[in-house]
Amino acid sequence: MNVFQHIAQEELRHVTRRHFLKESAFGLGSLWLGSNTLSAATGSSIERDVTKPLDSRAPSFAPKAKRIIFLHMAGAPSQFELFDHKPVLQQYNGKECPAEYLEGQRFAFIQGVPQLLGPQFDFKQHGQSGAWISDRLPSLHKHADKLCFIKSMVTDQFNHAPAKLMMHTGQANLGHPSMGAWLTWGLGTENQNLPGYMVLLSGGRPPRAGAALWSTGYLPTVYQGVQCRSGADPILNAANPPGLTRDIRRAALDSMNRLNTRTHEEIGDPETVTRISQYEMAYRMQVSVPEIMTIKDEPKPVLDMYGAVPGKTSFANNCLLARKLAENGVRYIQLFDWGWDTHGSSASESLKDGFVKKCKDIDQAIGALLSDLEMRGMLEDTLVVWGGEFGRTPMQENRGGGTANAFVGRDHNPNAFTIWMAGGGVKPGITFGETDELGYRVAKDPVHVRDFHATILQLCGFDHHKLSFPFQGLNQKLTGVKPAKIVKGILA
Repeated sequence: MNVFQHIAQEELRHVTRRHFLKESAFGLGSLWLGSNTLSAATGSSIERDVTKPLDSRAPSFAPKAKRIIFLHMAGAPSQFELFDHKPVLQQYNGKECPAEYLEGQRFAFIQGVPQLLGPQFDFKQHGQSGAWISDRLPSLHKHADKLCFIKSMVTDQFNHAPAKLMMHTGQANLGHPSMGAWLTWGLGTENQNLPGYMVLLSGGRPPRAGAALWSTGYLPTVYQGVQCRSGADPILNAANPPGLTRDIRRAALDSMNRLNTRTHEEIGDPETVTRISQYEMAYRMQVSVPEIMTIKDEPKPVLDMYGAVPGKTSFANNCLLARKLAENGVRYIQLFDWGWDTHGSSASESLKDGFVKKCKDIDQAIGALLSDLEMRGMLEDTLVVWGGEFGRTPMQENRGGGTANAFVGRDHNPNAFTIWMAGGGVKPGITFGETDELGYRVAKDPVHVRDFHATILQLCGFDHHKLSFPFQGLNQKLTGVKPAKIVKGILA
């Protein structure tokens, strides 16, 4: 029986109570600790086996997705220039926005009466599914019949950090576990030498809200996402400093583990077990990570397929690394690509400039990732997710209130946006939901972020009502306390 099987959820909630009992007269603390913690162990070893989930949170049914690769475009790409084809909006290009679209609405930057902005690029239908995709993504065209589009996504948030938190943790405020933490807590990892949850960044800066997007919140911190780099030293501070051999490191860890084990036996804080596990994981990663987190040994045709360049930090490199991590048993691989906030306030935020460059950055690599997973027989049980934190408005942003911005751009829109998924138990070649003729609001089959989360948990074998953790007097869930539904129309 592993150590997590004798750290009951009750114990996680009542560390303070345990401390009181331990310090009370007649040794009540020792009696309680002995009967509720140590008696549950079958051996003296305290090292956690994180490859196995607790029985109480094992999947409710057979998962269709064994792992997830989530491609988040930080800043929210415009659906009007990629996937949501709106010819009616083109007809009204340059006309004043109808009052019904403005009354009672909150915008991040729009003021006054903005002009409607038609799609900036050409659309065509692709594949047998007839999916509408713009000419900005020529490589993705070839995979149209693999993609499952949800064009009716809605969220509660219209600013970046809260919306990102909503998308990845289910809540707009800090302190909650990310979806990756929930899933690795539930499923465990398939490789003892690697974390079950790894994060890769590109685009020159981290996303707003930062590490909170891959944190564990109130779950044990061993399930936190591990941030990696696609260049040199993929994980900072993992390598031994000069003069420190692996044998010396092993001896030092053994000494620390003995001290930490004694601390846990005396106090029972589960975070002590997490600390031991993290030290051990770091030791094992020193051997496994340098081999897996490099692409220099990949065949040239594979590098060319992705557009990857060894030694460089890029979205293309990260996509190739995502495939390698998935292949080596990592459950949840999160990619964040910065630079999709196209307000039109500068050339880099313009739909005609910065947006075009970002599309070139991702198109070939995403197409290669889908092809590579399929060729290796992994797409069937790997769920690939693509999307941002909200959508963009059908109006051109006019930050000054009178005229449009100097460059072409759109403001934030939480009322409607598009994501797509592939593999992992979703129906290929379908479009679910639709927006109104101007693409501003959902007209059919709205999918809230909570519904999206419930559906992903379902694909991974979990009932979203049952995967919960007691904290602050409530059985906390990824989907929160508000109603959430499974989007059955996209399930294969």
